[in-house]
Amino acid sequence: MKKKALIIGSGIAGIASSIRLAQKGFNVEVFEANPYPGGKLSEIQIDGYRFDAGPSLFTMPELVEELFELAGKNPKDYFEYQKLEVNCHYFWEDGTRLQAYSDPDLFIQEAEKKLGEPSDHVKEALSKSEYIYEHLAPLFMQRSLHEWKTWTNPDALKSYLRMGKLGIFSTMNEANKKLFDSPKLVQLFNRYATYNGSNPYETPATLNIIPHLEFNQGAFFPKNGMHEITSSLFKLSKDLGVQYHFNKKVEEVLVENKHAIGVQVAGEQYMADVVINNMDMVNAYKTILKKQSQPKTLLKQPKSSSALIFYWGIRRTFPELDLHNIFFSENYLEEFDHIFKKGSIYHDPTVYVNITSTHNSKDAPEGSMNWFTMINVPNNQGQNWDQMIQEAKKDIIHKLNRILKTDVESLIEVEEILDPRKIEFKTSSANGALYGNSSNNKFAAFLRHANYSSKIKNLYFCGGSVHPGGGIPLCLLSAKIMSGMFPELED
Repeated sequence: MKKKALIIGSGIAGIASSIRLAQKGFNVEVFEANPYPGGKLSEIQIDGYRFDAGPSLFTMPELVEELFELAGKNPKDYFEYQKLEVNCHYFWEDGTRLQAYSDPDLFIQEAEKKLGEPSDHVKEALSKSEYIYEHLAPLFMQRSLHEWKTWTNPDALKSYLRMGKLGIFSTMNEANKKLFDSPKLVQLFNRYATYNGSNPYETPATLNIIPHLEFNQGAFFPKNGMHEITSSLFKLSKDLGVQYHFNKKVEEVLVENKHAIGVQVAGEQYMADVVINNMDMVNAYKTILKKQSQPKTLLKQPKSSSALIFYWGIRRTFPELDLHNIFFSENYLEEFDHIFKKGSIYHDPTVYVNITSTHNSKDAPEGSMNWFTMINVPNNQGQNWDQMIQEAKKDIIHKLNRILKTDVESLIEVEEILDPRKIEFKTSSANGALYGNSSNNKFAAFLRHANYSSKIKNLYFCGGSVHPGGGIPLCLLSAKIMSGMFPELED
């Protein structure tokens, strides 16, 4: 008889876990509080406009393809994507515009032409980013940090000798200021801290690992938008026999003699051999694990930033805009001080506009664009969000008007808003933080929950709030690390 695994939450890590465990011979069932799969990686459709609701950047597509190959399927039968020629378009208030080409050589030429940055500086930055990836990824991204064998394997031993070169002892901003002459390029590379909700003026320079993924490996776009990652993996999991229960909120993880034995939903008990939690770790301990021993140190850690997103249907096209567009603040330090120290929104925020209709015309009516317009904001600490949203919208529109020489407000045909309160409600993310605990200190990697419970046998964890962290690639890796803890069930 097959062993049974119950998964709490159908975020991307939950779906990936279901595929991996089904392949290991488990009978898998997934319980999801929402009526749809994907968690943050879902979509919104409004009057002819389609928006990816959450994550908008796609790197490391091999982690998605690996799941299809694991199941003996051809990824192209489920999922197609293309490599971007330009990773992002950058705009500054003084009129400077820069295209971050995916080809490193073209990007280096563009930085020298537009910002006056010597080419050897950018080459060195990308080389250092690759170096960090090569020596840290096998340790921090692909293995559990909570097992002794991780720290005694050859990759770990090599990394110990290179700690000084891996950016652990300086901040991202300090490292980038040493690399670049142009303050604009420092700002551009500092921006990568936001990929896991961190502050570049506090987070370790190890996060300079991220540019390697974009420039040396590439950024990509799924043919039908980011939600296609969810829909294709969801289909694969169902093809493998995974059973989903939507609109079924788990009330409690059932524990007996320090063993997880199942879950309770709407008063009904579902028994299992293993339970996997894909829900935000903090809220899980506050709700479905509230009767169990609490990891107090982890629960008290500062949370990452959140987001304020305006989904705008725009009745016009802008040829100067592409899939990813950034409109920078004139005072980046002050913006991050507001987010992480003042718990407020700076009056001149950096604005990110994602427009999938530039690559898939079906996402907006003819002659229009679907603007996913986002700024980084603090997580929810009880602020007056209604007032903050109203003021932020005005500041965002004024900024876009200045740089694009237009009247954005008159072009908005449809609008939906997502703020930290709604993010927490929809995804159970503690305080609406997008990436769980923040990474604003050098020990952050060690202050994430393990992919298993040290107190409750047969209880496991995956997703952005546990090791190795937030974002699509790391969520997929969390599922891989977690499922790798069941070798005895492999055929």
